[in-house]
Order: sequence, then structure tokens, then C-alpha cells
Amino acid sequence: MNDTLTRADICNTINKKLGFSISEAAELLDSVLDEVGKGLKKEGLVKLTGFGNFVARTKNKRIGRNPKTNKEAVISARKSIAFNASNILKKNVNE
Repeated sequence: MNDTLTRADICNTINKKLGFSISEAAELLDSVLDEVGKGLKKEGLVKLTGFGNFVARTKNKRIGRNPKTNKEAVISARKSIAFNASNILKKNVNE
């Protein structure tokens, strides 16, 4: 048994519950995920009530170390994404 929820699983659920075709469900899911990505890029924060918050965080350039060679290397500045689950989601997961 596969314990991972996939994009295809979500599309199948949309198909069964809402009656969209699989291709329409995939298009809907892609649109939602695109909007989340755009929101993170533009605003740096996406709030989904009852689900949680996605936050784009800026990480500064820093010196790291290759654990195999112990040689120092520069790690470039970049953005990372964090997710903070809502209390509702946490409650549902823990039931």
C-alpha cells in the first residue's frame, strides 16, 4: 500500500466528489497550486484558513562545509518556503 498522497490521488478525489473530468481536475489543481506559488513570490505569505500558512523566507549567503572533504564553500542567498499548519489541521491529523 502506498502511503503517499499524490497529485493523481487529489485529481481522482476531485473527479469523484465534484464530477470534473480527470483532465479538468488536473487543470483545477494546477491553477490552485500556481496561485499559491504566485502569492508566495509576490507577497511572501499565503494564508489558507483552516489549513495553514505558507511563508517565503529569505536566507542570506553563508559559508558552509562539505562534510566529505571538510572544504569550505559559499552557499548562495536564496528563498525557502515554510509551512505552519493551522490548529484545525493539527486537530484533524491527530484524531
